[in-house]
Amino acid sequence: MNVQGGRRILLLVAGLLLASASAQAARDLPMREIAPGVFVHEGRHAAWGEAENADVANLGFIIGERCVAVIDTGGSPAVGEALRRAVAQRTTRPVCYVINTHVHPDHVLGNRAFAATGADRPQFVGHARLTAALTARAPAYLAALERDFGVPRDVGLIVYPDLQVADRVQLDLGNRAIELRAWPTAHTDNDLTVHDTATGTLFAGDLVFVTHLPVVDGKLLGWLEVLSVLEGLPVARVVPGHGAVSADWPAAVVPQRTYLESLRDQVRAAIRAGRTIGEAVGSIPAPAGWLLVDAFHRRNVTASFAELEWED
Repeated sequence: MNVQGGRRILLLVAGLLLASASAQAARDLPMREIAPGVFVHEGRHAAWGEAENADVANLGFIIGERCVAVIDTGGSPAVGEALRRAVAQRTTRPVCYVINTHVHPDHVLGNRAFAATGADRPQFVGHARLTAALTARAPAYLAALERDFGVPRDVGLIVYPDLQVADRVQLDLGNRAIELRAWPTAHTDNDLTVHDTATGTLFAGDLVFVTHLPVVDGKLLGWLEVLSVLEGLPVARVVPGHGAVSADWPAAVVPQRTYLESLRDQVRAAIRAGRTIGEAVGSIPAPAGWLLVDAFHRRNVTASFAELEWED
């Protein structure tokens, strides 16, 4: 082989390595350090599963002196693996806790990436009702992973909590305490928040939506009650389940409260007027100023009507 041929091969190899590195980088999750040792990835504003969207929820992790807590893992094993790499790129400390804020697929289906066996396996943590919710939804989640993302069905993709929180639990990451709180039925019946007391950062899960239309999958009235408590918490910043991190608290949740209160009032008015659920869905106007209204507003009216139809 002559020198020129050798150079061409070296250039080809270098090009392939560069392309491989670029492809790897494209799969990595952009993370932002919003407070010392607190990292957040903001998901896309899209419905999970549509157009193969799995990266649609906010994810994060908190680094202590001993270990790391991951908060939510994304909507597919691939997103979970990208999050696992993101943690490893920023610390050599092990992941000791993987915390799921609730049952929805965009928050839990990356768990498998962290489910190592043996001494390296972290504890998975969730609301006391998360196991039952996951069990009920597992068949649909596995079918959707196969249909929308080409992931073969495997019951091992559903990772259940080892530690179940019924009220409040404090976890130690090594000179860094995080406080977990289980909430009554609101966005779902298994909502859990994570408060990093060192920085005053609250991971609210889908109890808080910013820009993305809130989604009712639990109880509308319960959600409004929970918001009243959240609004009074003395926190420095809030990480919503969807949308931008905000230090303007509780002002950041005012649009959500306004939407949910309007939804409540309009559904009650439709019920008093004797409308059917179908008539209510067709007549209650979609709100302005939100994304994904077409995907979720009519569903919200349906869920709220079913809840409020029999209230005293």
